[in-house]
Amino acid sequence: MLIGTVAEVTGVSTQAIRFYERRGLLRRADRQANGYRHYHDDTIDRLGFIRAAQASGLTLADIGSILTLRDADQSPCGEVNRLLADKLAEVRERQDQLARLEEELERLLAGSTRMDPTDCTGEQICQIITRQPPLEGRP
Repeated sequence: MLIGTVAEVTGVSTQAIRFYERRGLLRRADRQANGYRHYHDDTIDRLGFIRAAQASGLTLADIGSILTLRDADQSPCGEVNRLLADKLAEVRERQDQLARLEEELERLLAGSTRMDPTDCTGEQICQIITRQPPLEGRP
């Protein structure tokens, strides 16, 4: 298949297909006599996997490690399970961070309703956001 056909069938741009090929996620396309790339039949399945893996939060490096295992005729399921568990842990940590941020924003907004803007001094910049003590090791 020519790259345009692959792009049309998969919804992946020709630029992305070339990029994935350069990154080693797709097998190098054979070149026809006219110089056009001719992609193997498995390209569509691999692109579908790449897109699904990205939608699951996996990086291209993660996806590359999975495809390397598959290309070596090894089952990548254990690696996929580990990567997804790591991604889930990252998502949960980020959710915790966002919950703490939400609480801080609610605290600041609640406090701001009791403040008079004319009370701000030049040193304070804005009394709603007060200077916090420096974090350990940071100015």
